[in-house]
Amino acid sequence: MFLALMLSLLFRFGFSNDVPASFVFGDSLVDVGNNNYIVSLAKANHEPFGIDFGMPTGRFSNGKTVVDVINQKLGLAFSPPYLAPSTTGSTVLKGVNYASGAGGILNNSGEIFIDNFANTREEIISLIGVPEALNLFKKALFTVALGSNDFLDNYLIPLFSIPERLLVSPESFVATLISRLRLQLTRLFSLGARKIVVANVGPIGCIPYIRDVNLNPYDEDECVTFPNELAQLFNTQLKSLVEELRTKLEGSLFVYADVYHIMEDILMNYKDYGFENPYSACCHVAGRFGGLIPCNRSSKVCEDRSKYVFWDTYHPSDAASVLIAQRLLNCDTHDISPMNIFQLSKA
Repeated sequence: MFLALMLSLLFRFGFSNDVPASFVFGDSLVDVGNNNYIVSLAKANHEPFGIDFGMPTGRFSNGKTVVDVINQKLGLAFSPPYLAPSTTGSTVLKGVNYASGAGGILNNSGEIFIDNFANTREEIISLIGVPEALNLFKKALFTVALGSNDFLDNYLIPLFSIPERLLVSPESFVATLISRLRLQLTRLFSLGARKIVVANVGPIGCIPYIRDVNLNPYDEDECVTFPNELAQLFNTQLKSLVEELRTKLEGSLFVYADVYHIMEDILMNYKDYGFENPYSACCHVAGRFGGLIPCNRSSKVCEDRSKYVFWDTYHPSDAASVLIAQRLLNCDTHDISPMNIFQLSKA
């Protein structure tokens, strides 16, 4: 009882940050270690992952994720993985990361993430009471980054999904994704989330994996067209969904983060941003672009990670993540709309 009272007073008077907590839902692009605690082939808790972070943590990066950088700029600590035994008690008051390396919209991960947040919500209510908990959720930042795996591990699998691609049109597949995501985002709002950043799918046709398994017959240095067209089809409808929810759900502040546009700009103008290699994986084993085999203990690692846009087969380098985060925090509606994250934090 005494602890609950102290925590309630601390939240009422003791924090000056506009954003008191950061809750994260997504896939390996924003996973900070949840995959360490589940049965999965997708693991990043070993070298050379984390080579510039200080140690492997479960982040699929040489350093930080985009959300890590955003948290830092907002004066927050890194949101801990939900499945870590230490993520309990007062720790959850600063936010939790529910992302998993295999996360997707259609494989029920999105629904499970919301279930897990509902559990955290009950724990927070037990710590500081309903009024303070609802106030915390109202001010907290919620980030949702899902969709890439639904294409990469489903619709675009080179062998197994060819029959599905023949039976299900891209339009129907994307419509199903949007319908499912609408339910998940609406439920998140019903649980108290108000400031919700929804990131779109990046140019997946440009990642080393897709470059290697789907080489363009005419120009092998170009991104692969069809995966990018799928991403753009999804993103167009996702933007409409975000606008719909912002209008429909009174009191909500849904924001659309155009990561596709940001990454496209970085890849097209990589020299202007200090990069030397926009095509290949820094951590590589096989393939012209290092995209055929995931980063592992036997991989070769480029000497200067800051010169590579991509860390491994799928994921951006720490240097690219910093750039993406800075633009989401500060830039105009070409990158994030209707407001950037700093503006959202003050809203």
